[in-house]
Amino acid sequence: MNRVNNGIKLLARSGIVTWILLIIIWKIASLFSSPDFLPSPEATLEGFMEIANNGVLIEDIAISLQRIVLGWGRGVIIAVPVGLLIGQFKTVRWLVEPFINFFRFVPAIGFLTLFLMWFGVGEASKLVLITSATIFPTVINTIAGVAAVDPVKYQAAESLGASWMQTFFTVTVPATVPYIFTGIRLGLSSAIISIVSAEMLAADAGIGYLIYTSRLYYRTDWIFTGIVVLGLIGFLADKLLRVLGNRLFRHYGVVNQ
Repeated sequence: MNRVNNGIKLLARSGIVTWILLIIIWKIASLFSSPDFLPSPEATLEGFMEIANNGVLIEDIAISLQRIVLGWGRGVIIAVPVGLLIGQFKTVRWLVEPFINFFRFVPAIGFLTLFLMWFGVGEASKLVLITSATIFPTVINTIAGVAAVDPVKYQAAESLGASWMQTFFTVTVPATVPYIFTGIRLGLSSAIISIVSAEMLAADAGIGYLIYTSRLYYRTDWIFTGIVVLGLIGFLADKLLRVLGNRLFRHYGVVNQ
């Protein structure tokens, strides 16, 4: 009996039960609607196989992933040191925070038209959009991490004769790692959201482009395929980040179940 209960708990924790229930609800709902409005899971799977076999889906996934990785990576490289410096110097934080708090409430897609005018309709505008979407959550979390460092740690470093530079790299940075890691994860989510919007409005390939152009053929199953693929990309990417965080930064306090 205990083995059965443990097995049920394991399935529940893994999320498998949730997905099974969702598919069942989806199937039942599809029975009461037309395929053009809500395709069944089987119809969506058939649509998935159709565009996967002809190579369209694989190409779109590869293009979107390339854009996400490049834009998100650049955003992280810019945001982490900027956030650390802003958080470390109170005067800089007082000057910059109003700017950050203003623009972080403007959705990244709101800048797309401007970026298209500045950088053209090629890859540059999309990468800049993804980079900007990544920067704000990463910077904000990094600043919060610096502000949350226990002052006692600074006092201990000073009492040992540590210089400002030594204190920064041995106290501030290590203590801020969990916040930085959270910001990086949030930045990845923003990157995926922004690339879909960009591909819907200014692209000729990608998952967002697939979802948007599927309406022209009234292929709701392709739209659902794109949505499911996006969810899987985000889920797997975040899972990979969490695994890497557990292995590489556990001693800094990064622990994600």
